[in-house]
Amino acid sequence: SRLTVGENLTLGTFTNAEAAHRREMLERVYTLFPVLGERARQRAGTLSGGEGQMLAIARALMSRPRFLMLDEPSLGIMPRLVDAILDALARLHRAEGLAMFLVEQNVPAALDLATRGYVLQTGRVALEGRSHDLLGSDLVRKAYLGI
Repeated sequence: SRLTVGENLTLGTFTNAEAAHRREMLERVYTLFPVLGERARQRAGTLSGGEGQMLAIARALMSRPRFLMLDEPSLGIMPRLVDAILDALARLHRAEGLAMFLVEQNVPAALDLATRGYVLQTGRVALEGRSHDLLGSDLVRKAYLGI
């Protein structure tokens, strides 16, 4: 992408072009993902995979969503950045009540973030329940945690 990190984030406010809103939201996402603030003038296409994922999430947050859908945000990303992304999502949920629909193969991370989970097998719901109950399930422990 030829756009910078900052320009990409500004695109996320296309539904609300108020300058004060943009500044407030930029501060918010830079607090959640400090590396984006450090790279605000850098071209987005030069970011690492994890930084790019942070940028995609941050751009979505710029429009002040009430609900966020995430499709495997940890896929192919180094563990340190996965932790930063999932920590930011957990803080958003706790502090602002942001609802999320998360599809994630990193089962421990997903269930740690979630309050409720669904385990799919061949496209069907095989198990559902509160996340801490699912972590204790024999099916989940054997199939996904190797225990």
